[in-house]
Amino acid sequence: MSTAIKRIAVIGTGVIGTGWSLRFLAHNKDVYVFDPSISQIKFLKKEYERTKLLLKKFYKTKKITFKKIHFTKSIKEAVEQVDLVQENVPENEKIKKEIIKEISQWSKPNIIIASSSSGLLPTRIQKSCYNPKRFLIAHPFNPVYLLPLVELVKGKQTRNFYVEKAEKFYQSLGMKPLILKKEVEGYLSDRLQEALWRESLHIINNNLASTDDLDKAILNGPGLRWSLMGNFLSYHLAGGKQGMKHTLEQFGPALQLPWTKLKAPKLTKKLAQQIIKGTKKQSKGKNIKQLTILRDKFLIDLLKLKNKYKIS
Repeated sequence: MSTAIKRIAVIGTGVIGTGWSLRFLAHNKDVYVFDPSISQIKFLKKEYERTKLLLKKFYKTKKITFKKIHFTKSIKEAVEQVDLVQENVPENEKIKKEIIKEISQWSKPNIIIASSSSGLLPTRIQKSCYNPKRFLIAHPFNPVYLLPLVELVKGKQTRNFYVEKAEKFYQSLGMKPLILKKEVEGYLSDRLQEALWRESLHIINNNLASTDDLDKAILNGPGLRWSLMGNFLSYHLAGGKQGMKHTLEQFGPALQLPWTKLKAPKLTKKLAQQIIKGTKKQSKGKNIKQLTILRDKFLIDLLKLKNKYKIS
């Protein structure tokens, strides 16, 4: 019996579910979609039309067809004949448990059930799953159809066999799976993003800078280094000939200074309005669709450049 993953169920077609669907299509998979919202289904169709030429060129595939999208009327219909389920419902533990339970009731007993959760613990979610050993987190990054990172997180009942199978599958989609050593809330990348986000909120809340100032501080400085070397390797280079050893000796004491705030400020109406007005001004009249197209074109060029100067 073939173990190849050819048919995939996508439960929920918001931004993440739609991103997964497009990536699966670009790799010639049959995608069985369920979402109770008609507007979300329409969103998937619009995104396909917007990205089909871009994806065809990026993945060097001869054909991407919407005919491989199969819209279903229930979770049961979506999952009963597929080889893998990708769940993308709202980030709410109670809702996810209910949906995972239903998915596991109707799907084949030994297929992977992957949740796109961005921070919930798999051990808690898989308690509702029939045959929980096949459940894991596969947390992607937006836009899913382009960005390669997917964090794989197993729960206490998850078998390594399914993690390894998931790793190979996502690699076949051109992704770079990162298997966490241990489950933790927020996983890895989101925890790092949240730290930067919290500090940014404090700076704006204290009227120290605008949203534009903070974005420029990243875009024209550390962000350029991070896109190639990440955080630690960048600090390694900052230490000169002695590398990280000198960096820690030189800047380690500064970690004790009260420069940053780990706890997020209260998101008041005033703070929210500052952020909303700031980002609207930064957009310079471009709408979300125009900004998305610009972002996607840039990411494709950047990913090509990263492959040219690959370090690890």
